[in-house]
Amino acid sequence: MDPAGAWDSASPWVSLWTNRFYVYVGLACGISLWICFQMVVGRRDKSSQEKSVPKASRDLGTDGSIPLQRKEVSVSGVKIFYGSQTGTAKGFAASLAEAVTSLDLPVAVVDLKDYDPDDHLVEEVTSKNVCAFVVATYTDGRPPESAEWFCKWLEEAASDFRFGKTYLKGMRYAVFGLGNSAYASHFNKVGKNVDKWLWTLGAHRVVARGEGDCDVANSKHGSIEADFGAWKTKFLARLHTLEKGEKKPCDGSCRRGQCESSAEEEPFESTSEDESGAEDRPNPNPVVDVEDLGRIVSCAKREKREKEQQEKSGLLRSSGKNGPGERRAMITPALREALTRQGYQLIGSHSGVKLCRWTKSMLRGRGGCYKHTFYGIESHRCMETTPSLACANKCVFCWRCSVIAPVVLMRISFMTGDAERLFMCLLAIWMSSSEKHHTNPVGTEWRWKMDQPEVILKEAIENHQSMIKQFKGVPGVKEERFEEGMMVKHCALSLVGEPIMYPEINRFLTLLHECKISSFLVTNAQFPVEIRNLKPVTQLYVSVDASTKDSLKKIDRPLFKDFWQRFLDSLKALAAKQQRTVYRLTLVKAWNVDELQAYAELVSLGNPDFIEVKGVTYCGESSASSLTMANVPWHEEVVHFVQDLVDLIPDYEIACEHEHSNCLLIAHKRFKVGSEWWTWIDYDRFLELVREYEHSGGSATFGAQDYMARTPRWAVFGARERGFDPKDTRYQRKNKSKDISGC
Repeated sequence: MDPAGAWDSASPWVSLWTNRFYVYVGLACGISLWICFQMVVGRRDKSSQEKSVPKASRDLGTDGSIPLQRKEVSVSGVKIFYGSQTGTAKGFAASLAEAVTSLDLPVAVVDLKDYDPDDHLVEEVTSKNVCAFVVATYTDGRPPESAEWFCKWLEEAASDFRFGKTYLKGMRYAVFGLGNSAYASHFNKVGKNVDKWLWTLGAHRVVARGEGDCDVANSKHGSIEADFGAWKTKFLARLHTLEKGEKKPCDGSCRRGQCESSAEEEPFESTSEDESGAEDRPNPNPVVDVEDLGRIVSCAKREKREKEQQEKSGLLRSSGKNGPGERRAMITPALREALTRQGYQLIGSHSGVKLCRWTKSMLRGRGGCYKHTFYGIESHRCMETTPSLACANKCVFCWRCSVIAPVVLMRISFMTGDAERLFMCLLAIWMSSSEKHHTNPVGTEWRWKMDQPEVILKEAIENHQSMIKQFKGVPGVKEERFEEGMMVKHCALSLVGEPIMYPEINRFLTLLHECKISSFLVTNAQFPVEIRNLKPVTQLYVSVDASTKDSLKKIDRPLFKDFWQRFLDSLKALAAKQQRTVYRLTLVKAWNVDELQAYAELVSLGNPDFIEVKGVTYCGESSASSLTMANVPWHEEVVHFVQDLVDLIPDYEIACEHEHSNCLLIAHKRFKVGSEWWTWIDYDRFLELVREYEHSGGSATFGAQDYMARTPRWAVFGARERGFDPKDTRYQRKNKSKDISGC
């Protein structure tokens, strides 16, 4: 065979063998393409078969039975966390828990002070719970004491890169904050921060943040209770949607296939008001399951009952904005209920009157209040009222809301064996501890509806007389005292609130004096302009609850940012008044009893005629403040403080004492004529002088010493009977053997 021909016939195979690598690659690619083709065809055939088979047939088991369908749980329960200082947030949390229970969902209410977020918060990522946070904002935008650690931990976690932006991814939450818009710079700061921090850590908000406002003038729904009710309705509706596993309808703005099964994520700054437009959209799924009808009807009935109760009070507010020029009433339904329960007779939309405990005492022929001892007021003829329930402070205590000093009375009761007084003291402590403190509105200016002063005075006198009439025929009430009590002679504008805020306060004072009623007005030293513009009053008080900026902020919790300058300006304005002026010092052990030198400097600034020093009255336990019985000074401690203070102010001396009220009076020496004190008031002379002032158009001025009267010896500090009124019939009975004719 020719070798050349043999090589030519073998060359294709040699070439194939030489390039065998490329052959293998081609075969591998072909096989891969074939496998992929078969997989696609098989999947398509399977899909078409499933569509052709009825659902019931697919659900049949191998034995011909239909297995139970496994339903995915969307919401396993609700956890409600609250941080409360005054108890309002706690009450809202309980109300929300009751509403959630009606949806047949497990619910747990958790106090944040008992919750450790470091150990348990991450558990909510997989628990399928919905977490609701009801948190209040306290002084200076700080959280309540019970929520301090939770907020601190959450803030640090949100700014710590080690936690990351997905630490709480999967957790669902909602936030309702409680605040007061009068503190504009800190309004609902805690609620906003909790919402922001949770959102930053990747948690998912199911409903926009709600913001409750204690300031009824700015509240979007008329009161903080109504604000919470509106947010609660939205939360329950969203919860019901989540429970059913329903999705929000896609608006086409999301990426295909990326719609969330729950609420669309929003920026953390949003509030419940941002969703108001969403409520008007029609429900995309109008079909309601039969088993849900009972729950829906029960919720509707409950809401209807709440609305009817508000309508009965006559103060139901529209959830929308007020019309042009329309102002809200200061007294909300909740405030009306609270004050009525405490014995107030409310007048119009912002005033009130209440019967003092000392009025009742003097009707029975017993002793009078400290004003009787210091200034000669007839306590049974004194009307305690206010034309403004609002105030510019939120003091940790409010001496004007108190009627007795339980500590002192208990001490005296034990010493004298007076079981009746001891019982009444204990009853007063129990009643005061059951009341909710700090329910009154606050504000830095008048923003409410205003009633006319003629109407306020007329109804105040009528309500006062009506309360006096209830004592007719009561055992122990003196007939002559009862008849005198029906004729009001004095008016203490010191019940609650800030009377000087009332725009028509000067007209109101003029009406009082025209009715031959003396005026004792108390202000919290935050309105210096109003003090300067105030017409003559019988006696003008300024509450000096502290002597330094820090302690005043701690005790009074003022709304004004420039509260200290306003305080100082008010004292300067007081110094320019020509009628009787008084500093009112309330001593709180461990808070302000060590500021003697600072108090002395304030005395030189305002140059008051008198200084009343009183131990704080314990009004029962209140979550609004941390005061306890340990903060109440004994009378001996008050006396010691006064003696030390007098040593620093040489123009003053101790004049009078009223041990029942744990109170002493320091008077300027110009009220000491010879060796006798003249701290009492000639009320008839004052009314004559003020009439001359009005008739002269303000040119006939007069001073404090023009209507002073001699102080009886029994009222003077250091007297043998230490301020016990000899007109007290019980005192006379117990001291028949003692000679008190010279008192």
